[in-house]
Amino acid sequence: MADSAAVLDAPRSSVRRVTLAVAAAGVCSFTLLYAPQAVLPQLAEQYALDPGRASLAVSVATGALAVAVLPIAVLSEIVGRRPVILTSVLASAALGLVLPFAPSFEVLLALRVLQGVAIAGFPGVASAYLAERLGRSGVAAAVGAMIAGNTLGGMLGRLTAGFTTDWLGWRGALTAVGSVALVCALVTVATLPGVPRRDTGRPRLRGVVAGLGVAVRDPLLVAQYAVAMLGMGSFVALYNVAGFRLTGQPLNLSTAVASLVFLAYAVGTLASASSGRLVARFGRRRSLLAGIGATAAGAALTLPDSLVAVAAGFLVFTFGFFTAHSVANGWAAAEAPPGARGQVSGLYNLAYYLGSSVGGTLGSVVYGHAGWGWLVATVVGWQALAMLSSRPPRRRAARTPRG
Repeated sequence: MADSAAVLDAPRSSVRRVTLAVAAAGVCSFTLLYAPQAVLPQLAEQYALDPGRASLAVSVATGALAVAVLPIAVLSEIVGRRPVILTSVLASAALGLVLPFAPSFEVLLALRVLQGVAIAGFPGVASAYLAERLGRSGVAAAVGAMIAGNTLGGMLGRLTAGFTTDWLGWRGALTAVGSVALVCALVTVATLPGVPRRDTGRPRLRGVVAGLGVAVRDPLLVAQYAVAMLGMGSFVALYNVAGFRLTGQPLNLSTAVASLVFLAYAVGTLASASSGRLVARFGRRRSLLAGIGATAAGAALTLPDSLVAVAAGFLVFTFGFFTAHSVANGWAAAEAPPGARGQVSGLYNLAYYLGSSVGGTLGSVVYGHAGWGWLVATVVGWQALAMLSSRPPRRRAARTPRG
């Protein structure tokens, strides 16, 4: 691994280049991953689907990402972080431009599965890449900046799709999203620097497997995986059906106006970018608990049939979720042993996107059968479990795996 001091002595322009490249990759990946969320009501109408089945357009991609992210993270230990990230953004952008031409919902789902696998190369590797480029001391702020870019991508994809659906249709809207993602992918290709080779060379398979063992045995790391799964499941569950609630009775908004709910992602960007300062002042555990508590409180605020209450609730909910996610992700990255960084990153993202896939679908089913109130109760329950999970048992000393 490159010595962190070498990074600290690097020119500012080099650090800015890393930031630009990773931010562009995040925008590309998350613009594509969640753009269909904004057009779920249109997909449901065209294909005569209930909310739960329509939500598969999101869930199959995040589920495929969850399955693929750990093998790809392990692969990056062998072939390097940069080739994996570049392949990820280019392949996912290309699939984004093919997706709108799917002739049926089943074909669309198949393409989304492939896209989820392609996208997995960025989130599964990015934290490890940043840790190797910037060192342990700078990883909290770096991960916060990366997640801020991811948040911007998620907001941009949803808003682009939401605002263009009324006059381009959902196919034209997803084409517009794919075009934005391709531009961001090309920026990443042009600017992403590599990571210097370790003096010991690439790790052998036995070392990779040993690192995976460390990553699953450490109770402090396992606690962060649990927080990621429960938090992301709650987040996607609420946003998956936001369009149905806002365009239905009694709020009855247009698709374009309802898509403004995704502007709440702006506070998510703020929360992610400020997480490093929050941790420095209050510590990781208190910052994590504050983020989880705000997530639950924001969900509860959306209960009244009032546009002001719903908007305020989504703002608090989004700020809380991204605070908790940034703290947990940075904590996992900082505590990962040098020989297990890719594995820890992969496991964190496995939990995160498994939560997105399973939680998003379960939440949509709860809403379709029981309504918004029961969905909010489910989300609050998941956050209570996240609070309990954030207090792991006493940590055992972890052995650094050998290559």
